[in-house]
Amino acid sequence: MLLRIAFLMELLFGKWGFGFVLCWWLTFSGAYSVEGIHGDSKVRGVNLGGWLVVEGWIKPSLFEGILNGDMLDGTEVQLKSVTLQKYVAADNGGGMNVTVDRDVASSWETFRLWRVSTSEFHFRTLQGQFLTCGSGGCSATAESPSTLETFVIERNNGRVHIKVGNGAYLQAAIENQLTADYPGNPGWDNNAATFEMTIVANNLHGDYQLANGYLHNEAKRILKRHRNSFITIDDFNFLYRHGINTVRIPVGWWIAYDPNPPAPFIGGSLESLDNAFSWAQAYNIKCIIDLHAAPGSQNGMEHSASRDGSTDWPSQAYISQTLHVIDFLASRFGTHPALLGIELLNEPSAATVPLDTLVSYYKQGYEIVRKYSPSAYVIICQRIGNADPLELYQANIGSHNIVVDLHYYNLFDTFFVNMSAEDNIQFIYKSREAQLQALNNANGPLVFIGEWVNEWNVTSGSQTDYQDFGRAQLEVYNAASFGWAYWTLKNDRQHWDFEWNIRNNFLQLGNCLGSFVLCFTPDKHT
Repeated sequence: MLLRIAFLMELLFGKWGFGFVLCWWLTFSGAYSVEGIHGDSKVRGVNLGGWLVVEGWIKPSLFEGILNGDMLDGTEVQLKSVTLQKYVAADNGGGMNVTVDRDVASSWETFRLWRVSTSEFHFRTLQGQFLTCGSGGCSATAESPSTLETFVIERNNGRVHIKVGNGAYLQAAIENQLTADYPGNPGWDNNAATFEMTIVANNLHGDYQLANGYLHNEAKRILKRHRNSFITIDDFNFLYRHGINTVRIPVGWWIAYDPNPPAPFIGGSLESLDNAFSWAQAYNIKCIIDLHAAPGSQNGMEHSASRDGSTDWPSQAYISQTLHVIDFLASRFGTHPALLGIELLNEPSAATVPLDTLVSYYKQGYEIVRKYSPSAYVIICQRIGNADPLELYQANIGSHNIVVDLHYYNLFDTFFVNMSAEDNIQFIYKSREAQLQALNNANGPLVFIGEWVNEWNVTSGSQTDYQDFGRAQLEVYNAASFGWAYWTLKNDRQHWDFEWNIRNNFLQLGNCLGSFVLCFTPDKHT
């Protein structure tokens, strides 16, 4: 029926007139309608990322005051004996002996730090056990850290000494073994207690790293200042003036335990979320609460507040705790006039979160939200990695107002590395548009592009290139039956920053927003 109408409209009005009328018709015909959105039929949103859930890449200055800031929780290190010129290794990646006999460092020779204080650390192996040292030597068999697994690291440029609780130092001297019995205070010459420490990766800069890096009082001061200044009512005024009708607000699981969440997390995010709802209501903007960080971490990334890159969420204890968080959020905001929906979990990992476990959680989360709101949208996020979004359309999670959230980036995959500007634009039209059409026609949940950005791997893109790329995304993502939300409102990286894009004319919302939608652009498919 729609194709027949479109054909007749093109005959009547010509190409440009057809585009104008078709876009107007789609907007006001109710082809896709989102309950509660004023002045538009679908979500035109922006994410408030990096605010109530910390992501260091969004605002790196948050971490600049941490002593030994290159040794945060989750930092990966390798240790090499300066006398033996061999690497310390946990045999089989953990659960067995520790040796000092490897010429080349790989995964068994890599340890993840758990930070206790500025100078005290635990060393975690690939398999999850901890380095432990006592009178009988060292092994990697401890399942959880305590005194015997706590080490003081003394640094001198790239060299370190590692001291145990009784004051003795680790050394590699006896048959290439690691022992905790070096006598006295070692110097920094080539002796058995001196190791070269290589920092392989220091990629995690989330809430856990910030709070545990600064310790409680200083972290509380830093985060209070950040939460009070990063997003304010003025930003909601900006969004309102530019036709944005929704904000997606990432929150961490610890918000349910405010004002005194479990260590090391810092309270205060609930007050900020309350403020956001008040500001949104004042400007007729809707809110989506997005559970961005689940207990145990659902994907091992900093934005899920993982301590060391592990994904421990798919356990019954953590799932039960997460459902408690959803209950807290739904009970507090379920009847708030600014609430549009609750997203049950952001970006679960396809590699570590089984589909049946996720679907079971989503079904339980749906029922919890429905206890408090018959109409709030329940948003379920596609697994990231090797997963088909159609898997959630076949899951029968709830009866009404269900939305599937997809995240579209022309980044984070080698597929996009060598693409030109035009290649990227054509990918939007040929691949993304086709997938959206298929999902829109799947007779299931509504489709939400919950994250996208006007950035790519093109290093020489001009302002016009960015404008064309943004225009292509807006044109295609406007077809999503629930709508879209840009990532993010503010960001130290300019092209990720929505406000910067708008003010500097790199992203042109222009005629693609507003109550009277004029979203037609010249045909970019050719």
